[in-house]
Amino acid sequence: MAKILFIVGSLHKNGFNKQLAEEAKKLIGDRAEVEFLDYTNVPFFSQDDEYPAPDAVSAVRREVVLADGVWIFSPEYNYSYPGVLKNLLDWLSRPLEPFPAESASVLAGKKIALSSVAGQSAGAGTRGKLTELLGFGKAELLDDQLGVTLAPEAWGTGELGLSDEDRKKLSAQVDGFLEFIK
Repeated sequence: MAKILFIVGSLHKNGFNKQLAEEAKKLIGDRAEVEFLDYTNVPFFSQDDEYPAPDAVSAVRREVVLADGVWIFSPEYNYSYPGVLKNLLDWLSRPLEPFPAESASVLAGKKIALSSVAGQSAGAGTRGKLTELLGFGKAELLDDQLGVTLAPEAWGTGELGLSDEDRKKLSAQVDGFLEFIK
């Protein structure tokens, strides 16, 4: 059975993107194993600490290696990705060995899907910048990306509240990603 690693780009415990990830997990059902990456202990990236990698970094790298696919659910901060997600991706994009510098990272060749819940932009900024960043890291991106625009009342309730159309798009993205990682 395929293993999919979910990365939620915010540390908010019940944020909108975490809620979207939970919906995707339900739609995947028993068609794949899904795990959420816990990267709360990953330190700020520093070349001074890069080799050997800190234990928390080695642990998240191992999870990425073991996954058949990675699905990133990211909010949008100032039309970009959150700093905590960028820090994680910086660690994941670095070569596993110091020499040669071109040695592979755990992201090279990894199949990745992108989704975002945000305000009026539907996460276009974060998805665009993640596409650029992950492409530079030689990841293989699913073409079908999902952007969900939050209803104004969601900010007050804290509940995602997907529309029927958003559910259909998420279901299509689930099916497409499962096919993509085969």
